[in-house]
Formats: sequence, structure tokens, C-alpha cells
Amino acid sequence: MTEQEIQTLLTDALVSLFEVDKNQITLDTHLYEDLEIDSIDAIDLIDYIKRQTGYKLQAEDFRHVRTVRDVVQAVMKLSQNVQV
Repeated sequence: MTEQEIQTLLTDALVSLFEVDKNQITLDTHLYEDLEIDSIDAIDLIDYIKRQTGYKLQAEDFRHVRTVRDVVQAVMKLSQNVQV
């Protein structure tokens, strides 16, 4: 998956799962402060990403993400590890 594809997937997830306004989402959008995503929501997001991509982010990995860009980079890292 490309970075743009992951960003689109993540945007779609935030819109459908948490009813976030699509225009509110950028790479620098802070998940917890700007979108009010909590730890339970994060688990739902991790599950959505896994179902859509086959890549499972660990809850431990997700503790370090703060922005949409962080999530995109975490999924990119997983996809690169799988391709190697």
C-alpha cells in the first residue's frame, strides 16, 4: 500500500467509525486532542486497519502514535516488514 492509500483508508475509518468530519482530518491532526479518540476507540481503529489491510498494529505500537501521520507511518512500517 502507498502512503496515500493508507491515509485514505485511515480517513475513511475515522469518518465511518467515529463520525469525524472528513475536512477536519489532515496528516497533522492529533487523534486524542483534535478528534477526541480514546483508548477504546484506538482499539476499534486498530481492528479496522487489520481488517482492511491485513496488518495488525500492536496496542503497544499505538501508544506512541499521536497524529494521523504517525498511524500512516506505523502501517507503512508494517507493510515494509511484510514485503521484506
